[in-house]
Amino acid sequence: MSNNLLPIAKEGFNRIGIAFLAFIFFSIFDFNFLGFLSFVAVLALIFIYRNPERMSPILEVKSVVSPVDGTVISIEELENSEYAYKIEIDSNYFDVSLLRSPLSATVKSIELKRGARLSKDSPLAKELNERVEIVYEDSFENSIKIKHMLKQSFDRIKVDLNTKQNTIQGARYGLMINGITTIYLPQNFRVNLSIGQEVSSSQSLVGYFS
Repeated sequence: MSNNLLPIAKEGFNRIGIAFLAFIFFSIFDFNFLGFLSFVAVLALIFIYRNPERMSPILEVKSVVSPVDGTVISIEELENSEYAYKIEIDSNYFDVSLLRSPLSATVKSIELKRGARLSKDSPLAKELNERVEIVYEDSFENSIKIKHMLKQSFDRIKVDLNTKQNTIQGARYGLMINGITTIYLPQNFRVNLSIGQEVSSSQSLVGYFS
């Protein structure tokens, strides 16, 4: 994933290929309406799986950037918890689906749970929906946790990470189409986001460790 510099994410090749073959088939046999729908599907999938190249801004070593594109929907202070702050970012089908590393750090743990793809408003979504939790620790022993959870999506979460792997801020590490990302941050963190703010992966500053 991290080395994929093509304009389309490789995870979308199969679906785009199938839709294109369907377009060719329906066109040959003059199924015009089905051919049109297949062509629209090809364009939609190309858009959803787009993989734009981004130049990460030059930030301080202790900075954290957004791992996803989306909208900040909540910022909470936590009590009696390992982390002091929780930030939720809502991503939809119009957002770039690539996941990017929020900081240069070591992956301490990664836990992927396959599951359902219920609406985020469902009371069972937080328990049943597919999700992955990743804990990072930087060279200053600052730790953050990222949780990606699917909403109603036609594709699974894809993650190309291993424990003890070193990551570079802004590097691609996975893909999530239509989901919620939760960022857990420690007490010594200064949040630089506001509710309702639009963020871009690798480019929008979440904040700094003090």
